[in-house]
Amino acid sequence: MSQAVNAQLRTAQEIIRDARVNQAPNGICYTTSGEVMLPSDDLERIIGAVPRPIAAALERKAFYFVPLTISDGDKTLVAERFDGAPPEGAICHRNIDSGNSQCVFISTRLLDERFAIAFEFYINVGHAFVDKAGMSPEFGELVWSQAQANVRGETSLDAHEFRKMAQTSGSGRVDEKAKSDYLAAAFCDSIAIYLLSLCLDVDYYELRERDYPLLAPSALAERLKKVAVLFPPNPGFQFNIFYKRRS
Repeated sequence: MSQAVNAQLRTAQEIIRDARVNQAPNGICYTTSGEVMLPSDDLERIIGAVPRPIAAALERKAFYFVPLTISDGDKTLVAERFDGAPPEGAICHRNIDSGNSQCVFISTRLLDERFAIAFEFYINVGHAFVDKAGMSPEFGELVWSQAQANVRGETSLDAHEFRKMAQTSGSGRVDEKAKSDYLAAAFCDSIAIYLLSLCLDVDYYELRERDYPLLAPSALAERLKKVAVLFPPNPGFQFNIFYKRRS
């Protein structure tokens, strides 16, 4: 590892022990450690975009924004600064249990720019919220009606795979377990994309992946509008959908 990167390494537990955790006005707990290369104003806006009802479900969870998180066997290491290419074992994020809390380490230098950092954070927020609060029945009804209408594409590889599993049972019946997993994945994805749209001016096709077709824009718009009704933006943030980029 020392040959791959010139870094100052500490264990994640050392960071947890020494870091001073802040609490944003919406209730999100977070901190930084090392050369994250992200202006504090940008980080505060990324965190502040999370609506209070979502943030309230993230109690006993803190987000640690660090330059680089490294999986090293059964240990998690943090590079507070590094030069050169990321080493083997570098990961975008790692969840670490500490006492009765969970600490989520996010690698800002591996993700490199504001869009990717924000999206990684919001994906983690979306999954944590759905794990704690569960599925919205209204959202689930909308998404399943789209799947039954064979709307093209999906919002993530997980949603894409679970949707196929739910609809291709050998008996011709719906696989209820896969359906439940599909709706949860779609809810997590839509929350993350909604939060990203509150924080940044997002071009929808920036979300495109190679492994699955992207959900049709009109279908995603319906999902995001439903999420916006469930979780209205905090003061200072706005939700808008434009079908043509403003000049």
